[in-house]
Amino acid sequence: MHPAIQGLLTIIIGVSACIGYFYFSNVFLDKVLFPARGRHAGRNINRANMVRPWLFLFPALAALSLYLAYPVFETLRLSLTDRRLDGAFVGLDNYRQMFSEQKFWEALRNNFLWLLVVPALSTTFGLLVAQLTDRIKWGAVAKSIIFMPMAISFVGASVIWKLVYDARPEGADQIGILNAVYIFMGGDTSHTWLTIPFWNNFFLMAVLIWIQTGFAMVILSAALRGVPEETIEAAIVDGANPFQIFFKIKMPQIVGTIVVVWTTITITVLKVFDIVFAMTNGQWETQVLANYMYDKLFRASDWGVGSAAAMIIMLLVSPILIWNVRNARKEMK
Repeated sequence: MHPAIQGLLTIIIGVSACIGYFYFSNVFLDKVLFPARGRHAGRNINRANMVRPWLFLFPALAALSLYLAYPVFETLRLSLTDRRLDGAFVGLDNYRQMFSEQKFWEALRNNFLWLLVVPALSTTFGLLVAQLTDRIKWGAVAKSIIFMPMAISFVGASVIWKLVYDARPEGADQIGILNAVYIFMGGDTSHTWLTIPFWNNFFLMAVLIWIQTGFAMVILSAALRGVPEETIEAAIVDGANPFQIFFKIKMPQIVGTIVVVWTTITITVLKVFDIVFAMTNGQWETQVLANYMYDKLFRASDWGVGSAAAMIIMLLVSPILIWNVRNARKEMK
């Protein structure tokens, strides 16, 4: 069967199944389980209305349980077993082995380095662009261009930036923009930028900053537009300059949104995999936790240590995610 036809059939079947579920579940609820007739009609209607939201939520809850809750518990189980011993329970041995490996600590160090740089720069650039583009006529066009990287997959963005960092032998034409500029500015020879320890991490971070700046810009631009005009006009009347208006009037009113953007990018950073995998594959001291986990699971076929690495990533992400959700609920109230 042609892939296009197969995709179309999948959509039709999926949509039809959803419509059928909601229709027939309502019929069963109102006509069979709690019929709105007879002596207890009022009570049945109330019960049906209490059950109906859970009926609608059931497919999502079932999917979350199957694709989220079950993998978490199964990963935890695998992290306590050893494949070489036919899945025998080994307790915390996998964690001990992981903590004894230099590559794990390299990955952890790099992840924290990413955490220090990427959320800060992405949020700062996004806030700066959001503020500046609102003050120019062609701001909408500028925002569209800056947001465009969000439409590119991480792997696609990695391929683009790999060409930016490309290095050709001495004497050959440089197709890598960075090397071409470096030589034009008087550099003696081209550099293989991605193989320079420590600094190559920053070259990889540039890719994620490039992508996430557009995300931060859109959210923060909406927040800036939501600042009451009265407070800005009052500040202008009091003689405040543009910098004072921005830092003392606007910033305090959007600090909640800035925190949400920061923490959302932080979660993305903790899970970063595609960029490192596509550009360096963790070589030259660029290893990160997600790539380390992949190496253990699919290259070394060591499900114990790989699952232990996955649990570490989850433990690092969970507190930030919970804190983010709690803040969102407070804002809704």
